Amino acid sequence: MFGLGWPEVGIIALVAVIIFGPKKIPELGSALGKTLRGFKEELKNPSDDTNPEKTEE
Repeated sequence: MFGLGWPEVGIIALVAVIIFGPKKIPELGSALGKTLRGFKEELKNPSDDTNPEKTEE
């Protein structure tokens, strides 16, 4: 995963728990999941209002 081994992933997870606390981690994961889902949906179905090439005059 991104060139990281399990010891590095474990250390990152431990630091995250220390910084944010165990109660905040699920909220952060949920927010990250919603954000990634939104990006994925937007890549599949780009909306017309976000296309900078089309300009109305």
